[in-house]
This record gives sequence, C-alpha cells and structure tokens, in this order.
Amino acid sequence: PHSYTKVLIHIVFSTKHRTPYLTNRELCTKTHAILGTIAKRLGCNPIQIGGPTDHAHLLTALSRTLSIADLVKELKRLSTNWIRNREPTLQVFRWQTGYGVFSVNLSNAARLIKYIQNQESTTNHDQNVKSNEHNLRD
Repeated sequence: PHSYTKVLIHIVFSTKHRTPYLTNRELCTKTHAILGTIAKRLGCNPIQIGGPTDHAHLLTALSRTLSIADLVKELKRLSTNWIRNREPTLQVFRWQTGYGVFSVNLSNAARLIKYIQNQESTTNHDQNVKSNEHNLRD
C-alpha cells in the first residue's frame, strides 16, 4: 500500500475497581509482555509497556487499519484470557470497562517512556520493548 502513518498513542486502563491483581512480579512483567505481543499482532508497534499492580500504560504506534476502540478491546480481551488461563487463582480478573487514550508528539515520546518506566519505582514492573529508538523511527 502507498499509505503511511506514524500516530503514537498512550493507552491507560485499570483493573476492575483498581484491584491490585498484578502483585506477583513475574505475572506483572509477563502481562506487560503479552500486551506488547497482542499489540504487535494487531499491527501496532509497541514502544513501551508498564505500570503498577492495578493498571497498565502502553505507548504504541497505531496501525493504519485498526481503530483505537478495537485495539483496546482486543488488548483487554486477550490479556484477560491469558491471565485467567495462567493463574487459576485469578479467574475473577477483569480490566475496567473504560480507558484513556492520548496522542503523543514524537518529540515527547522519550519523556513518556521514562514516565511509564517509573510507574512502579519500587519493583519496576515495566516491560521495556526492545529498541525503543528503532520503534520510534519505523
């Protein structure tokens, strides 16, 4: 195709009732990685993913063929299924219904990456997607 887009978005969504379901460090880290894998499979280039035990932050490039609503719906649906299948004790896990999405100017992306990395400073539950700078250029 002869279409090109470079739209960076910051997605934020919480667990249902802000319940800290992701207290297990390994589960939290793997959940962030799964969110990145889902985004990538949907044609969105994940740049940084992280967050504390009760919500997630994703900085990603938006696919030119996918709506924001569909992206968030699939991120939540597939990650919920993954968490429930992986952790029998978390069969009640749910993300909240709502979400926030904000456009990101390329010149502010580095600052946002640091912000997401620092969301959980005591345990550092962030998933630094490989080659952030490369992802920003592509």
